[in-house]
Amino acid sequence: MKNRRRIIIVTDGDDYARKTVEFVARQFGGRCISMSHGNPSVLSGPEIIGLIKKAPNDPVFVMFDDSGFVGEGTGERAMKYVATHQDIEVLGVIAVAAKTKQNEWTKVDVCIDRDGELTPYGVDKFGIPEMEIGRMNGDTVYCLDELDVPIIVGIGDIGKMARKDHVENGSPITKKAVELILERSGFNARDDSETNSNLRFT
Repeated sequence: MKNRRRIIIVTDGDDYARKTVEFVARQFGGRCISMSHGNPSVLSGPEIIGLIKKAPNDPVFVMFDDSGFVGEGTGERAMKYVATHQDIEVLGVIAVAAKTKQNEWTKVDVCIDRDGELTPYGVDKFGIPEMEIGRMNGDTVYCLDELDVPIIVGIGDIGKMARKDHVENGSPITKKAVELILERSGFNARDDSETNSNLRFT
């Protein structure tokens, strides 16, 4: 289908995630749906679709957060709705690690550790590689295996990781995850001739 909006999903929505995603979106000429942040997510799938369609250019970064809810919470319900919508093309997912009591996990294609190194192992919330290959624990990852997405990149707690991904330090871990997703998808975010100013929907 023509004119499908191309998005990057981020499985976290706290204030650190919002600031980081807004910052990184600017670096790639994309747009962040700032209203999608929340811990947990409060917007429904149809509401998020409406905001995505208002964004002036792609890629559009969208946050989803279940705040540790067991099983499929509000964030994941909204994520499934958006990811499977006929007008949406998911370029990839940034899966954010968390230590949940229930240890919900997802398969990942690759992870990036706190030092910016690619690893086949999952990482914890501090960005430190764990023992299992190709899987990672997180809060809002319960349904990722059900989605048909090109790539899932795992990272530690976005915007944190002992400040190694903090906005003041340029959020290099999140930026590298975005670079991997755009490279895999063939999307060239630099083609946008508009000013790389972030659009904040209020």
